[in-house]
Amino acid sequence: MKSLLSGLVATLCATTAHAGCMEAKAPCEVPMGSYHLALPADATEGAKLPALVFLHGAGGSGKGAMRMKTALERGYAVIGPNGLKRDGSRFGPGWSFHPDRPKTRDELAFLREVMDDATDKYGIDRENILLAGFSIGGSMVSYLACDAPDLARAYAPVAGGFWRPHPALDGCQGPVDLLHTHGWRDKTVPLEGRPLGGGRIYQGDVFVALQIWREVNNCDGMRADTFDTDGAFWRRKWDSCKNGSLEFALHQGAHGIPKGWADMTLDWFEALD
Repeated sequence: MKSLLSGLVATLCATTAHAGCMEAKAPCEVPMGSYHLALPADATEGAKLPALVFLHGAGGSGKGAMRMKTALERGYAVIGPNGLKRDGSRFGPGWSFHPDRPKTRDELAFLREVMDDATDKYGIDRENILLAGFSIGGSMVSYLACDAPDLARAYAPVAGGFWRPHPALDGCQGPVDLLHTHGWRDKTVPLEGRPLGGGRIYQGDVFVALQIWREVNNCDGMRADTFDTDGAFWRRKWDSCKNGSLEFALHQGAHGIPKGWADMTLDWFEALD
């Protein structure tokens, strides 16, 4: 009887924890950290769901990703991993993205844990994950795409990319499908980058990052092959890449996630071969 009661209590606790996680009332726990998760309202049991995994900016949390209603309405699970605060930092939670700075956590191992946990417990399609992020979350996405191109199906950094010194042209591990979005008026992470900490660290140049991605994907030319300026985003696409795909979307705003980003990015993701 005691064993049966213990089993019932364990099952009830697990069910409650999962429900709280899905409703963003409590984070889902994995050995290296935690994440928030929301499922589309019409998700059916046993269905394999595509997922948007979104990495927050400095001082944010994964709970903020739960506001991405567009993705949920389009049938995606939304997953918001939580960054960690670095010892001695005056900022809130962030990511150990810079290859030359001390690391608070192996972020690649952590995100593999998150994706595997969500796949096992919530029916996420592990082969259909879009990894995106804002500001330093976008920087984290860029470095993960460079170091582990098999982590996700595709990558979509927003207002964040590599930092100086940039990776070598041949320093990334393999081809990727990547859409970089940036604001023309961004002064926090300018297109050209800027020094921080009295010049101790430097943000990277978005156009150098695009050169790196062209090399990674073995694109034929330096300039883009197609251009689209009809909508809210000015888009440049390299169609000549022998591997992967590359696109750059520029908007008129400053440092932020622009209106229409989710629909544009999910349209791009769903059109990938």
